[in-house]
Amino acid sequence: MPITGVFFIPSNPNASTAFATVTERLHSSLADEPIPVGRWALEHKLMRDTPSCLPASASQRPTQPRYMQFLSLTYFPNHGFIYTSPPPEKVPHTQHGAGTPGTVAPGAPSPASSTPIPQQTATPTQAPAPNSQDHSSMVMTTVPLPACSTLFQHFVYACQPFWCHRHTVTVPGGVVYDVGDFRVRIGDVRQTQPAARVRGTVVEIEWKGPSLVTSIASLFNQSKKAFGGPRDSGVPDDDGDSGIDMAFPEGLEEADIDAEYAATATLIREFWARLGIQGAREAILVQDIGRESKEQLRKLKQLGDQKARQPSTSIVGSGQQDEDPDPEAGVDVARQFMEIFRFNR
Repeated sequence: MPITGVFFIPSNPNASTAFATVTERLHSSLADEPIPVGRWALEHKLMRDTPSCLPASASQRPTQPRYMQFLSLTYFPNHGFIYTSPPPEKVPHTQHGAGTPGTVAPGAPSPASSTPIPQQTATPTQAPAPNSQDHSSMVMTTVPLPACSTLFQHFVYACQPFWCHRHTVTVPGGVVYDVGDFRVRIGDVRQTQPAARVRGTVVEIEWKGPSLVTSIASLFNQSKKAFGGPRDSGVPDDDGDSGIDMAFPEGLEEADIDAEYAATATLIREFWARLGIQGAREAILVQDIGRESKEQLRKLKQLGDQKARQPSTSIVGSGQQDEDPDPEAGVDVARQFMEIFRFNR
């Protein structure tokens, strides 16, 4: 699972976007020459619950808005992403922060104020390290891509007026570049519902260099193949034959994953700062970033403990193969896109 950062440069409806500027800066401001490697697209749909018509009692806490977001990315074709608020009784009263979601870079207007702030620097505000999953306020789920669209249509048809479709935005024809150790995706964000308009330009920066998080994800997927295959598949049952060193995660802790995200976020911000783009909003160390990586690390350690306790027992799977080989792929970047595309609604 690569570590990424998402930046959004808003634009006025009748003005040109920053797409051409970002593309030009990629070619003129960096030592490595950008190499175009493909195209990409996305679609994001936002739903929000409607407030009750009944008056609130004096002792009742003011309710926080609840969201349901649907996202599809062409470079994760096996599944779509659904990001939902938990039931009201499960929402924590206080949030302990990882980096502030959707951090506003200096030079961008504050969500709470309509007065622009003078632009001073192109580097977004530094965010703290990722927070623990224990204080999560949203639930991420992946489903097969056709089911994602079906579920959205179901909520639109069956759940109004309790849930309201606030908007649909798309990136219809983005461009992908490889730039040294980074992969950069650029695209114009176009709103199609409720009214057609251009919202701005989004840039995703993916770190392609050595990564502890990517290594854990790769090892976890290998362990699923080794220990989750059918009994007659011929898949080896021991670490030596499978090529999986189950001792690898034993010396790692969740704090190491947090440190990896924080260090890579610094690299991504430095890359973005070299482009000199003003007025961007960033989403890097958002709520629950790295949650799945930590869960994978815990499961790998459990597998290692199980092998240590039962060295002579073969571990075989149930004979079922997942249709989606990696259902958690892309959940971090999905959180980042969804934080940006909520647009403070």
